[in-house]
Amino acid sequence: MTTETNTPALASLEFIPYIGDRGEIPEQFQGKIGVYAIFDREKILQFVGYSRDVYLSLKQHLIRQPEQCHWVKVQTIERPSRTVLENIENAWIGENGSVPAGNGDNKEKWTNPIDVKVLMTPEEQANYQNPANDELAQIKVIKNVARRVEAEILKELEGRGLQLEIRFNPKLKEQGLLDLK
Repeated sequence: MTTETNTPALASLEFIPYIGDRGEIPEQFQGKIGVYAIFDREKILQFVGYSRDVYLSLKQHLIRQPEQCHWVKVQTIERPSRTVLENIENAWIGENGSVPAGNGDNKEKWTNPIDVKVLMTPEEQANYQNPANDELAQIKVIKNVARRVEAEILKELEGRGLQLEIRFNPKLKEQGLLDLK
């Protein structure tokens, strides 16, 4: 049998540090199709997903949920097949015994750009909602909130030893969203 039809048990795969000794995300998954399971510091499953480029997906998840991304397990496949990928994803979630938080109520935090509007300080909210502000002034406030949140994320990742250059999409900032370019 090929790896296309085998569904490896999640428990049988090795834990890989999310950020390696050289401060990089596991580069061996660049351009690889596969299923991945993300674990927190205590190796508790947080999210299971699949991707056409596991490396890029891991990078996205790291900026969206940095405090939850400490370990990863990955199963790659040679040919893209949504059915195979979904079967592995479902088997791993089943093996876990419960739906990980990132696949349940918190899925949007793992899969959507960061909405900085919900992270505004009371001062930023007051500034944003100031009746004297026109649309341009509101956009400026939102961009500054996005820059603050971006700086906080980068500082946290730098503190964990990440050496990878992270570039956020500047066009999304004025919409109050943070996502990788």
